[in-house]
Amino acid sequence: MTERKISKKWIIPLIIVCVVATLVIAAIILLKKTILMSFPKLEGEPVVGKYYDICPEGALTSNGKQWHGIFKKGKENKTVVYFFGGGVSITEETSKRGKEFYAVDMTAQDFVANGGIGSDAEENQFKDWNFIIVPYTTGDFHTGTNEFRYDEKGKEKVIYHQGYKNYSLLMNSVLKYVEDSDTLLVTGFSAGGFATSLLADDVINYFPKATNINVCVDSSLLLYDGWKDTATNLWKSPVEISERMVGNNIVLDSLNALHKKRGNNVKILFDCSYRDDTLQQYQAYINYGKMEKNKKNGDLFQNDLKDMVNDLQNNIPDIGIYIWDYKADSKTKNTQHTIISSDFLVKLEEGKSIADWLWDAINGEVKTYGLHLLDKTE
Repeated sequence: MTERKISKKWIIPLIIVCVVATLVIAAIILLKKTILMSFPKLEGEPVVGKYYDICPEGALTSNGKQWHGIFKKGKENKTVVYFFGGGVSITEETSKRGKEFYAVDMTAQDFVANGGIGSDAEENQFKDWNFIIVPYTTGDFHTGTNEFRYDEKGKEKVIYHQGYKNYSLLMNSVLKYVEDSDTLLVTGFSAGGFATSLLADDVINYFPKATNINVCVDSSLLLYDGWKDTATNLWKSPVEISERMVGNNIVLDSLNALHKKRGNNVKILFDCSYRDDTLQQYQAYINYGKMEKNKKNGDLFQNDLKDMVNDLQNNIPDIGIYIWDYKADSKTKNTQHTIISSDFLVKLEEGKSIADWLWDAINGEVKTYGLHLLDKTE
């Protein structure tokens, strides 16, 4: 029998092919565990502790594709309604420019659910709660009902600013599993934080048996004189939402209205990094039409945040505030944007994490941390 031998000239190419193939397989596995992650669709009764995608008929992304929410049935009779962020459209122009300003599809939405407050980490006090998660693709702070139509080179285009419709369809799809909850947390980050303030009262109405009600806004501050016009004409938000927009700070307006209506029956919380690197870029666009980050914009944001915190404390005396400094840029000193979806368990101020602060509030100890950062000079 003749022994077959591989020619030396093929050894290196074969090694290269094997290495490349291994890297490709590893990349595919990584993608499926991150931005390509997806949960199974809910069919029948949910298994406790397992995330599912919920695909209500008629729920659409901004580009008209099927939208889905995310749901987990927990072990405890307590529920988190959790709004995701992902930018915003404030004018017809920003709507047309789509992903330059806001998420337009479902990419990486399921992946985000597994982090931060939604993680199954042993030290996460919320891991056994029910989760109703509202992903974000509509650019309208989850409050729109509009089909924005416009002409582009003789062809009609449609952008679905239908965040409120998607949220409502999701709530009605899963309410039967959670409607008896005795404890409720409404929260969200970035655009989802804006949604938290705008929709908290609406969410609370779904849970008539909840006696421990908490609302936590994470990283949401943009000053814009045109909010009411945007909500009314571009997003077509429900009137009960847009009518609260009386100034240039819709989070402040909405939390004030919530407290005025429900008083101390609802514990209100607000957190933000003191020089938020992303929010100051959007504020720059609002101010002078250009998204950019620099120290000057960070200084302006810090001052605006200080004013907002003062107003919140004056109008809502029992509010809990957590201002934090994390992962600051060495040049601009601007800080990380949002925390509940990622670094929820990191201890930042006075040895307390956002998770600790939030858990204390839910258990009746509403506290404030990090106000000294508002006067910090760089």
